[in-house]
Amino acid sequence: MDKLSIGSISKRRGSETLVELIIETSSFDLEMKAAISSLISFRNFDLYEPSLSRSIFRQLSLLIPSQFPVVSTDAKANGANFTSLHQKFRFHSIKTSPIMASSFNPERATSPPAVPPPVPPVTKFKIGLCQLMATPDKQRNIEHARKAIEEAVGKGAKLVVLPEIWNVPYSQDTVSLFAEDIEAGGDASPSTAMLSEVSRRLKVTIVGGSIVERSGDKIYNTCCVFGTDGNMKAKHRKIHLFDIDIPGKITFIESKAIAAGQTPTVVDTEVGRIGIGICYDIRFPELAMIYAARGAHLICYPGAFNMTTGPLHWELLQRARAVDNLLYVATCSRARDVDDSYVAWGHSTLVGPFGEVLATTEHDEAIIISEIDYSLVELRRTNLPLLKQKRGDLYQLVDVQRLKSE
Repeated sequence: MDKLSIGSISKRRGSETLVELIIETSSFDLEMKAAISSLISFRNFDLYEPSLSRSIFRQLSLLIPSQFPVVSTDAKANGANFTSLHQKFRFHSIKTSPIMASSFNPERATSPPAVPPPVPPVTKFKIGLCQLMATPDKQRNIEHARKAIEEAVGKGAKLVVLPEIWNVPYSQDTVSLFAEDIEAGGDASPSTAMLSEVSRRLKVTIVGGSIVERSGDKIYNTCCVFGTDGNMKAKHRKIHLFDIDIPGKITFIESKAIAAGQTPTVVDTEVGRIGIGICYDIRFPELAMIYAARGAHLICYPGAFNMTTGPLHWELLQRARAVDNLLYVATCSRARDVDDSYVAWGHSTLVGPFGEVLATTEHDEAIIISEIDYSLVELRRTNLPLLKQKRGDLYQLVDVQRLKSE
């Protein structure tokens, strides 16, 4: 067939039947045309469906084989000819029309239905990731973090992220000794008091890594988010605890010292809607999907992957969470201290909505400054409309917290 003539016909008569297309553009003999016409009529294809016409024009080779079977004019051979033709075609042998995206019910792929991201207060801004080392001197660590935040803001950062457990060494045996009462504040929580003061003074949004929190008789691994007014806007308690045993490599049972949080956290800030996870939370795609379904522009994961899983999974997981949900992912790790009982991998990173690494570092202390451009989220979701193509007719993500609240 002449591809040019097919293209011109598609523009002129896009909803015309395939039979007419073949008759006008093919050089087959009359018997062949009659057989094809009969086959299509026999199978009762709905070729007047515009979307099917478009798909045929785009991929005519899926319908028209390179070589048709020889068609006999003998009436007794008609059955064999139909069988042979049917085997050559790749259509289903039932009345059908293409399943369009709308019939997949993507709006039902999450329950309750996903909400679109709100219009962010800013489109572009700089983020600062402060990869810090934690020493046994807690007060030194607090002052060191203060200076790092000030340096990041001095370089233009409007959002600053700190690492997981940045104020003390991370040991499951001793970590509870450094726990702070965040709700009491003040002297009971010097780490959050510093974050509040700095965020207010410098007019910067801070995702405050995580610290050890004491609440009643429980200990949590907790991330606090502060707005530019110095007020705490959200508090995320690590949901998934790092209980792992790789013989000869690493054994760490976080649940011996830490209780699991119960609530996913999404917070509206001066730099957009942010989902919060802590380290091991990044391994669970469902949490990131919930954040995307709640309209997050960015997910921040303070973390401290170790020397066993870090080289294998740290970057992989960040890029996967970003591209799965077509949003930004920022991670901030502790710097590596080979003398610590828990040696961190480092490599704090910013990943874009197509899974591209925008900025990263190695394992030493560092302050990474990079730009976030939320217009890319919309662009990437237009380029690759995954969120509109979910199969709500086959699967569903249930946001239990939202479902109960609504």
